Amino acid sequence: MTTPAHPPRSAAEQMRLERALIDLFEQKITFHQVLGLKVLSVRPGDVRTRVDMRPELVGHYGYGRLHGGVTAAILDPTGALAIMVAMSERHPAEGTEQFMQRFARMATIDLRTDYLRQGIGQHFVASAEVTRLGGRVSSAQMRLVNEQGSLIATGSAAYIVA
Repeated sequence: MTTPAHPPRSAAEQMRLERALIDLFEQKITFHQVLGLKVLSVRPGDVRTRVDMRPELVGHYGYGRLHGGVTAAILDPTGALAIMVAMSERHPAEGTEQFMQRFARMATIDLRTDYLRQGIGQHFVASAEVTRLGGRVSSAQMRLVNEQGSLIATGSAAYIVA
């Protein structure tokens, strides 16, 4: 049996990190406030965000459906958050402050959104799965569903992480 290179974070430090990630995505990135983006989960393998439908997010006045740009703007940060959570698992020896500095170097370098159904709903939940966690570039696949579970859109993105 091999010993891990670094011990896992303490439960208290893990909670601090999770709160810092939520604060970053909900409060410090002000565009997310405009969207009304809320983080539902920052657990490894379970990263989810939510946006409630509002008149400001409508893309087609006749149907009241979610604007396509808003759809992409929900998927992108959800993928980035999944990458951040996966990176935190890769670097368990880093404290919250040290780890959060990694975000300054992170940026989306490619984003694809596939619109599958009209964005009609009371709220939308995005989830993301990391498909590659590289030293320089990482990627994720995302899904957006409405409150009935109808798949509205999928996305894939690549992020520079170093």
